[in-house]
Amino acid sequence: MDENDYLCSVNMRRMVKYVTVLLLLVMILACRAARDIDLPRPLKGVSEQILYRKGYVVSYNKDTRLPNWVAWHLTAEHTEGMVKRPSNNAWHDDMEVPKPRATSRDYYKTGWTRGHLCPVADNKWDSEAMYETFLMTNCCPQHQSLNTGDWNEIEMSCRKWAKKHGDLYIVCGPLFIGKQHEEIGANRVVVPEAFFKVVICLNGKPKGIGYICRNRGDNHKKRFYQHSIREVERITGMTFFPHLSSKVAKAVKDSADENEW
Repeated sequence: MDENDYLCSVNMRRMVKYVTVLLLLVMILACRAARDIDLPRPLKGVSEQILYRKGYVVSYNKDTRLPNWVAWHLTAEHTEGMVKRPSNNAWHDDMEVPKPRATSRDYYKTGWTRGHLCPVADNKWDSEAMYETFLMTNCCPQHQSLNTGDWNEIEMSCRKWAKKHGDLYIVCGPLFIGKQHEEIGANRVVVPEAFFKVVICLNGKPKGIGYICRNRGDNHKKRFYQHSIREVERITGMTFFPHLSSKVAKAVKDSADENEW
């Protein structure tokens, strides 16, 4: 090996080492970002397994085969990116949760769609983050009209607000009304009667807003579904963003006005 080949080999090894370290730092920062989210207070009397993903965090319920909630930090940067939605069926089982667990086959010919909780379009910034949105633990049986209609409109508003204000913190999940619920598939995946979403922005004047949508083919303006976060807490029995100061919590939880956004 002559001197030029030797120097080329050394530089190549240095470059590989540099890229490896850089990738590890990116992974660490992404994981740390997920863990820095102010997660809802631990649930009482409900099965709960916390799962950390690159772009979101899940509280998984092995009894319903669904998430209790999904939480994520949506930044202006995360609303954009070059990653394309997979053209084929990217939904896949979550091997981190015990059997029986939801599979795509459970949805086959049921009339229910696989509804994302943390949206694909919030994760165009990273291919791994987007792929993880297709885990079945980020999914609920959702009415087709809700999935592509009013729920989608709320998701698009969140991305618009993140671009406008810099970043948001979001939590959403299924709601069960009454004691009897429809179940689908061999794994008896429970069908929610409704869904909730709470959103806060801490930049400038702190503000918050909540939504509750019935799991059916309604078609209303967003204001129809609007609630204060305090009201969503009352309905769900959950406590969102529990580590906010009392002053900020009052500002974001006690009222909801889309005009502030």
